[in-house]
Amino acid sequence: MRATREGYVEGLLDAGEKDRRVIVVDGDVSRSTGTTAFQKKFPERFFNLGIAEQNMAEYCAGLALAGFIPFYSTYAVFAAGRAWDQIHTSICNMNLNVRIGGAHGGTSVGPDGATHQALEDIAITRVLPNMTVLVPADANQTRQAVLASLEIDGPVYIRYGRNPVAELYNRDETVVPGRGRLLREGRHACIIAAGAMVATALEAADMLSKKGIEVSVADMTSIKPLDIQLLKYLSDITELVVTAEDHQITGGLFGAVSEYMSEHCPRRIIPVGVNNRFGCSGTPEEVMTHCGLTADAISGKVEKTLKIH
Repeated sequence: MRATREGYVEGLLDAGEKDRRVIVVDGDVSRSTGTTAFQKKFPERFFNLGIAEQNMAEYCAGLALAGFIPFYSTYAVFAAGRAWDQIHTSICNMNLNVRIGGAHGGTSVGPDGATHQALEDIAITRVLPNMTVLVPADANQTRQAVLASLEIDGPVYIRYGRNPVAELYNRDETVVPGRGRLLREGRHACIIAAGAMVATALEAADMLSKKGIEVSVADMTSIKPLDIQLLKYLSDITELVVTAEDHQITGGLFGAVSEYMSEHCPRRIIPVGVNNRFGCSGTPEEVMTHCGLTADAISGKVEKTLKIH
């Protein structure tokens, strides 16, 4: 098991080797985000702007206008939330090649409490025109998300965490915007998950299989754009879809999947996520359990819904 921030740093180092236009900007939390490794290897391309997220966003907009590919990294709750106006007006409105590393996304920053837990960042970045939103499931996929972002024309939000998660992918499996992955296939229901919840969804699928319930599990790494073909396929093989995310139910993966499927391939969709509340302090495992982000919660919702219908 490895934290996805390890993959983010590996991706930055590889991107820095691949393209000299890559610049990393940090908000005085480089040891937490992991970008100290980039600073050591490419000191002339690393800038610490202090705890000034709005300035970071504007600074990176200027770098992008000058032809560079800047990555700015800090806690996701601040990277996306505190600098939203600057992302909206100076980055997305001009469709600039700025990459935003949302560190410690979701409940992975458990002991730091509600103020540092980004549970709304997917919603507030997904709503912005021109923005690509990637939520990788493990360290290797996070590395590939960083490398994939080099080929994207426009702003990119990459969400990663500090809590170790199971490694599901090998180092060479690429990430493609607009593409998800079907990891398991079953006819009774489908679980669509993102980020740390992908491993949890697979655990839930194993639990359900022991009870004779076979479910599909899809990793929706690319939340914007969505994998439309995968959603169409899943709607053909099952009547029940469950989304699983370490994020508010409103506006995140559940919102994205519901918006598309309600119009193009209507199915019963039920969410597992943070339900209209803030986080709390505790270990990541304790916080996830408190917020209902467990394999038991997913399998329980599948069982209950299938019994009713």
